[in-house]
Amino acid sequence: MDKQAMLETARQMVAKIDDLPTIPVVATQVLQLLDDPDVNVDKVADLMLTDQVMTARVMKMVNSPIYRPSQEITSLKRALVYLGIRHIKEIALTSSFISAFEDKGGVIDISTFWAHAFGVGMVSKIIAEKIRYADIEKAYLAGIVHDIGEVVLSYYQPETFAQILTTIKTRPVRLIDLEQEAFSTTHNEIGYCIAEKWNFPEAYREVILHHHTPREASSDPVLCAIVNLADLFCSVRDLYYGGNVWASFNLSEEEGWSILKEQHPNLAQLDIERFCYELDDAVPDVKELVASIFSKE
Repeated sequence: MDKQAMLETARQMVAKIDDLPTIPVVATQVLQLLDDPDVNVDKVADLMLTDQVMTARVMKMVNSPIYRPSQEITSLKRALVYLGIRHIKEIALTSSFISAFEDKGGVIDISTFWAHAFGVGMVSKIIAEKIRYADIEKAYLAGIVHDIGEVVLSYYQPETFAQILTTIKTRPVRLIDLEQEAFSTTHNEIGYCIAEKWNFPEAYREVILHHHTPREASSDPVLCAIVNLADLFCSVRDLYYGGNVWASFNLSEEEGWSILKEQHPNLAQLDIERFCYELDDAVPDVKELVASIFSKE
């Protein structure tokens, strides 16, 4: 089945969902404020304080190992000043993604799913920094949202998706191959359709659609390659929600790595083994962050 047919199938599936989540209103308003170059931090803080869940998540994230403050930050305004505008945007979007799909049940344990999403976001950021990609925050956010289609399948096709997850734990078969067999589409196309409804920029939609096939990306193949490699890395480093994916990870042999080397020839000199050790260091931080975000305290 070709991509266009799979996209059309995905659009039909998404159109039938009556209670499809949306980005929370406060998050949208925060992002609009942050687009103003003369934004006032007090205004942003006042707006965020109207959403207690977002405020709590911002405070947990700013005090997490990812942002590493020298001492605990207890004031939202101070947290926003410490983070800076670009990181506030990261956290506001991340919080809204979590809220959109929270408390809906589903097959995937949601904290495990977000451990994978945060892991891919953080590793994407590390890879982007290493190759001096122009927009580090874009790499992080693209990593966060790349698998949003999986959550939709988990919530709205639970019986079939549960069977798929059971199968990949016992057979050496790819998740997307079983999805295509069962739904005539995959989480890539479904996620793309969700991103369309949420008016995501084209670069993010492309990553969602092509993170398993970065050569097919046209607008930003480097961004797709970054997320592709980060996804592969997290899938074999205990930051994955689908059980045994029967995956191996050899950076030098991956399609995404080839794309990055074409754009950044200096990567040929990179010590790949040492680089993978650097990525490994991010895993405990991701697990600690997710544990804190989903704790009830």
